[in-house]
Amino acid sequence: MPAADTLRMGIDVGHTNTDAVLIGGGGDVVGQVKVPAAADLGACVETAIAALLTGSPVDPGRIGAVTLGAARTTDAISTRSGLRRVAVLRIGAPLTSAVPPLVTWPPELRAAVAAGTAVVAGGCEFDGVRIAPLDERAIARFAAEVAVAAEAVAITAVFSPVDPADEERAAAILRAELGEIPISTSHEIGSMGLLERENATVLNAALSGSVAAEAAVLREAAHRHGVGAECYLAQNDGTQMALDYATRFPVLQIGSGPATSMCGGAFSSGVTDAVVADIGGSGTAVGRLVNGFPWESLTPYSVNGVVTNFRLPDVIDVPIGGGPVRDALCSGGSVPTLTDAAVAAGRTTFGTDPVAQRWHTALADRLAEADRMIAEAVDRVSLGARDLPLVIVGGAGGIAPERMPGITEVIRPPHFEVANALGAAIAPVGGVAERICAGRPDLLRTAVEDLTTEAFRRAILAGADPGRVQVTGIEEVPLAYLRDPAVRIRVRAAGPPMTASPHSPRRTEAPR
Repeated sequence: MPAADTLRMGIDVGHTNTDAVLIGGGGDVVGQVKVPAAADLGACVETAIAALLTGSPVDPGRIGAVTLGAARTTDAISTRSGLRRVAVLRIGAPLTSAVPPLVTWPPELRAAVAAGTAVVAGGCEFDGVRIAPLDERAIARFAAEVAVAAEAVAITAVFSPVDPADEERAAAILRAELGEIPISTSHEIGSMGLLERENATVLNAALSGSVAAEAAVLREAAHRHGVGAECYLAQNDGTQMALDYATRFPVLQIGSGPATSMCGGAFSSGVTDAVVADIGGSGTAVGRLVNGFPWESLTPYSVNGVVTNFRLPDVIDVPIGGGPVRDALCSGGSVPTLTDAAVAAGRTTFGTDPVAQRWHTALADRLAEADRMIAEAVDRVSLGARDLPLVIVGGAGGIAPERMPGITEVIRPPHFEVANALGAAIAPVGGVAERICAGRPDLLRTAVEDLTTEAFRRAILAGADPGRVQVTGIEEVPLAYLRDPAVRIRVRAAGPPMTASPHSPRRTEAPR
């Protein structure tokens, strides 16, 4: 099979609709579908694949990669369903005992997740100096205490981004005591900030079961339709990861919906620096696009009341959506929606019925308020830039106005209504490595070289073609309020999926 004939499939499961697209080797959209979402993820994926292959009669054997983006990871946390019970080990006594693990979590979520906690001696300072020897006996005792209840383990050591040795040794001890159990270590997940990094690591461990089930659903649905391609899940930085890698780092899916929609908008519009508004049926996400990738949040992020510090796109959520269009006035229903307001205002055409004149005044007021709320969010994420375009994506993108204050132009690119699925289909496979390093120039150079190697390794583990991985970004952020100069270094690498065509769309630059 010639590589140029290879197709890539992207699927996005939202709360209102499930979208799916097929992308050709040259980046052309071969087919797209939008079907109503269901409560069951498997049903959504199955229906979308079937509809896409029926509407786009292609040989399933031509499909070289299938990527799923789903809004169900955060749902698992909010509903406390499918979460594994986690043994939480903190390494850093006696310095870190004042605030116990999980004490800041919402009580219901903590009760659903915690299988036991312990704080043991060990860890290091920001400059790598040891706080205390690792208490290996205490770790073994903790393993015995949680052996019955624990379904996963989360390990967090003080300043493990500087030196992860204690986390790695603790993981080896716990694996020897507990057998093959999912273990998450914080130096692979979070950044500076002990409690936030610990929280992110616990969430990662708790989600390992639900994401494993999600991966199985995707793989089985694809195979039932004759698609034997490698399967991937979307990451929250605009890249994707193979299923085996995703089950190790499920927390990287949180926030992937806005990331894929922004990247899909960038690809279809050809604009790499913009504000993107993803307007769906029940809400709108507004974010900043920089060099074709989502701008990353610089502040801790709360996931259902749990404060974390893993990477996430900087997005403002606005409670504005097109509404339940099947029940809308323009569809012959009785529910006045913003879609009806946009139809009445002449912004879009939708449905089968005209909107009665008696609704027009009230709907115009609602549309004006929606415009004001979206404009306010756009202004906040613009970061002071006044010459950016606004890219509109999402199934309800038709409700947005043609002009907006402070914006050079409003763009609705081709296929804007399935931008999430498009972003999933065209995403490269990515890997990130991070470390805190002393500020000496020679140490910084060595650290960048080591982290580049590690970022390449992670991208390849995530499913990237080893021969085509490139550095996509290097960040060096000086750390304040420390005795000696120190720098947080992060290196990003990405490449196309192993099975994708050499002509598949790819981007080679990310925000620095």
